[in-house]
Amino acid sequence: MNYNLEFPLSPELEKYRDRIEATIKPYIEIQIQNNDRLNLWQSKFGGLPYLPKGFEYPKTADGKYLFLLAQINFSEVPPLDSFPDRGILQFYIGDDDLYGLDLGNKVDLDNPTVKDRFKIIYFPQPDLNVENIITNYDFLPEPEFFPVRGCCSLQFTKKYAPISISDYRFTELLSSEIYELLNDYEIENEYRKISHSFGHKIGGYPDFTQNDLREYSSKYGREHKSDILLFQIDTERKDTVDIMWGDMGIGNFFIEESALRQLDFSKVLYNWDCS
Repeated sequence: MNYNLEFPLSPELEKYRDRIEATIKPYIEIQIQNNDRLNLWQSKFGGLPYLPKGFEYPKTADGKYLFLLAQINFSEVPPLDSFPDRGILQFYIGDDDLYGLDLGNKVDLDNPTVKDRFKIIYFPQPDLNVENIITNYDFLPEPEFFPVRGCCSLQFTKKYAPISISDYRFTELLSSEIYELLNDYEIENEYRKISHSFGHKIGGYPDFTQNDLREYSSKYGREHKSDILLFQIDTERKDTVDIMWGDMGIGNFFIEESALRQLDFSKVLYNWDCS
């Protein structure tokens, strides 16, 4: 399906309009809502998760608790191709100064989807009967190192945007000529605005404060084709929730398209970086 940019471009970018529009993808923009009175099954950043009774709370291999980074109830989300249309998807990360990231995997990428200090859990048909879910989380300690402080509900809006500057496929899908144009600050700033790479989102193109870690696998011929942005959560400070990845960083989760279509979240690539 072809999408169009609905606003004018500078003369420098206008001559590349067709190429830019060819990269446009739909995505779900996530907006924070200042509401900390949440039930256990709705979409949220931070807070307590939906878990059925008898389900073991997620921990690391050595028994340390993981904490809920985000919970997406897809019954609340506009439809997006390949993504679930129902069910609850949860993102847990470790309470440590690397936020559950394995630096060895980040640098080496020999096995970047091995999960111990982070976990992804999907409940395709959640039971919303309160009598059948865990409601007492008194066993959880207060996290010391965690990017999310507080809890908030979420609002979802379907939008469209072209490839982001920091996506490793930028010159492949557009051109090196356009990339060189971005050496001009005003043109770079214009393109960043139309690509909407920052912020919280499901799908679309990612943002990074440093480099796209997926470039390493491409450069060295490794078969980690996690090219779908499953979820992105950015730094943002609000009254009810404070999200901070190191020094104004951003967190991303990626998945292969074939796995996403099968709702197989066993091999998700997690990364965060900061300036």
